[in-house]
Order: sequence, then structure tokens, then C-alpha cells
Amino acid sequence: MIEFRTQGFNPYATKYSPFFDSRLAVSAGANFGLVGNGRLYILNLTANGIQVEKFFETQDCLFDTAWSEQHENQILTAGGDGSIKLFDIGVGEFPVAGWQEHSREVFSVHWGLVDKTRFASSSWDGTVKIWSPERKESLVTLPVHSCVYSAQFSPHHPEIVTCVGRDSHLRVFDLRTKASAQNHLTLAIPIHAPPKVPVPGYGQGSVGPTECLTHDWNKYRDSVLATAGVDSVIRTFDLRSPSGPVNFLTGHEYAVRKVSWSPHLSDVLLSASYDMTCRVWTDGSNVEKGGGGAGFGRELGRMDAHTEFAMGVDWCLFGAEGWCATCAWDERVLVWDVREFMRQT
Repeated sequence: MIEFRTQGFNPYATKYSPFFDSRLAVSAGANFGLVGNGRLYILNLTANGIQVEKFFETQDCLFDTAWSEQHENQILTAGGDGSIKLFDIGVGEFPVAGWQEHSREVFSVHWGLVDKTRFASSSWDGTVKIWSPERKESLVTLPVHSCVYSAQFSPHHPEIVTCVGRDSHLRVFDLRTKASAQNHLTLAIPIHAPPKVPVPGYGQGSVGPTECLTHDWNKYRDSVLATAGVDSVIRTFDLRSPSGPVNFLTGHEYAVRKVSWSPHLSDVLLSASYDMTCRVWTDGSNVEKGGGGAGFGRELGRMDAHTEFAMGVDWCLFGAEGWCATCAWDERVLVWDVREFMRQT
């Protein structure tokens, strides 16, 4: 396990570069993001540990970051002041572009993985916006009418956008449809819908809606997503049967702040929680492991080296299939091999 300290700044998100296996970005804020500056760290994994290649200072906390899929040196940030900024590692200390349409904090940014000319943002102002780095105004605004914590393009289709937020619904937008009264909305799935069969560890009483903080698309199955949030339960969904969750992964003791599907294994995902642990799960779908294509998921292992709220996780796209990075409010970024912790369980 390799460690880097973000002295004086509390990290919110960490992302591996899609171009280099040794480059990592971390977005952070002073004083836990409540007041003070933000900082974007560009880190390099070297034989002598993690080294700072560069950092950028901002006037407000940075809640999220996303690498450009077009340019290896460019990276987006989501600001607490409602701004989105594009930085270039090779160009000075100021952003090369910026956008200021959101009226509240921008909580997520996500670059399209299929059509790499666009990116998405979500905000506490109740909207998701689609942008081009070449234009000063947004291309599309998708109203959600509730605080939106996470928005993503589908990694399988360039016109599908999903988001989750305060009102406990997973929304699916298809930008090919006419805007009309639905504003491209094609599905709104209740995240809090009860399980169709009893789930071990999941309360069968009336569970009301709770805020959903994060979601992620499966990289291999084009209709499968995972969500998680305040009630500490990770749920998986299949858009082919949109009545409610397919699977419930229970075990975290507090809110789950981030989930990320593995880029290497179709059934494995990683989570970061306010209980200070990062856990690796299977959703039970891997036929080779006896999953039969469905069934109950379970925890495969956990890493509990963080000493404050775990906020961000990301998988390395390159090399061996288990390397990941996590960050937490303990001012630490940890790079570690998931497989070492899976073997302990």
C-alpha cells in the first residue's frame, strides 16, 4: 500500500488517468470543504512513492474531478462555487476554460466515454447539464427538480445519461428523444423499492426514500448500474426490468459515498463509506464463480486503513486487475491492490 498526504486539504474524489497508469488526480477542499480554498493534485506513482507533479489552487472546494478523454493533460473540476473548470497540466496555474451556469454547488463531472467530445455535470441546483469543451454555453440542461449528487454518460451508448440525487430515484435520459414535456427523461426508477425476495441483512420494514449519493455503470453489461447512499445499502439495477433493485449489498455501517464497478471483472465493484472502510463486492452474477448469472451478492473483502470518512475510489485501467486508489477526509490518498484484501476473507 502506497500513501500520499494532502496536508491541509480533505480529499473528495480521486481519478486515475485514462492515458497513464502512473498518473492520478485528487480533488480536495480545505476545512472539509465547508469554507476555504480547493486544490487539485496531479500525482505520479514512482519507484520512490507518490510524487506531486503539479497542483492547482481554486477559490472554493473541489467536489469532483474527471480526466479529459480527448487530451491526456486536461482535467475537469466541479466547484463549490457552481463553477466547472478545465485545467491543462502543461499550461500555467490557471484554468484554460471555465463555465458558470449552475446556481449551486457542482457535485459531479463526468466525461463521455463513447462520444468523447462532451461531458456532463450535476449540481445541487437540481439540474444536469451537458457540455462541449469547445463552447461557452451548455448544450443541454436536464431538469431534475431535486439536488443531483451524481450524473454519468453510459459507457455503452453516447446518448444515454443517468443521474441520482436527493429524491431517491435513478433517472435515465435519452438525448435522442424529443425534449417535449419529459425533457428527454425515459425512466425514473425508485431506488428505495423493496426487494422482491428476502435479502439477508436488509430490514424488511417500511424503508422510506433516502438520499442517493453515488451511482456507476457496469462496464460490461450495458443495462446494469449500481447505486448507494445514505441508508448504507448498495443496490444494483437492470434497466430491462426497471421496477426496482435487482440486488442489495449490505454491510456498510454508515452512508456509502462512492461506488465503482471494476474495469476488469464484470461482477466486482468497490465502495467507499463514511464508516471509514472501502469494500470490494461481487453482485453474484459471475457464472464461473457459481453465480449462475444472478443471485445474492456479497462482500469479498475490506480495507480499513483510513481513519476518517472514505470519500473516493477509482480503479486503475491498466496492468493487473486489482489496483485502485482511495481517498478520505484523513488527508490521505492510498493506492493498493484489492486482491490482497480479498485473500484475507
